[in-house]
Amino acid sequence: MSQRMLADIEAHFNDTLAATGLGALSPSVRAAMASVDRGFFIEGDGSREAYRDSALPIGSGQTISQPFIVALMTQLLMPRPYQRILEVGTGSGYQTAVLAQLVSEVFSLEIIDVLASSARQRMAQLGYARVSIRCADGYQGWHEKAPFDSIIITAAINEIPGKLLGQLREGGRMVLPLGKPGGAQQLVLVEKPLAAPVSVRPILPVRFVPFTRSH
Repeated sequence: MSQRMLADIEAHFNDTLAATGLGALSPSVRAAMASVDRGFFIEGDGSREAYRDSALPIGSGQTISQPFIVALMTQLLMPRPYQRILEVGTGSGYQTAVLAQLVSEVFSLEIIDVLASSARQRMAQLGYARVSIRCADGYQGWHEKAPFDSIIITAAINEIPGKLLGQLREGGRMVLPLGKPGGAQQLVLVEKPLAAPVSVRPILPVRFVPFTRSH
């Protein structure tokens, strides 16, 4: 992990404090970001750019998210060591690996088979025994493994999927980019309190690749 990349992430947290309410990385998220080598999740020429605080292509029309966004989405989930998290959109597995540093189990769904397969191989190489990756339509969630303490969606979608909300434990959190692919998108925090209506809070304008569904 590049110290410059960590410094860039910290600077972005400071710059966006007014919008996010988060002025700095938490010690646990900082440690997780520092322990996962982003270069391992990028192949070919892109690996030379791995430690820049920017999104990069990973093939199949998908991208690996900007490190600041990975850190921000992770911190918004408020991960705890005993928790089980569902990730929708495995990609190359970078966000997956960061989460695996922080929680008990990570269940990740990826609709593109070649990405799911390569992410599984990376998780095995890194020794993440408590990460499960399935090639499937993430819109449906992973009913057999529900409920989840938190859910993270890593592609732009114009609605909050009802099935995913139903698989979120009461008291849980969901973070996702909400909006039209190619149009205005907002990173939002969804909270599902005990015996209270679900709340949706906008965090920051973002730009993600489109949420892909099976037909």
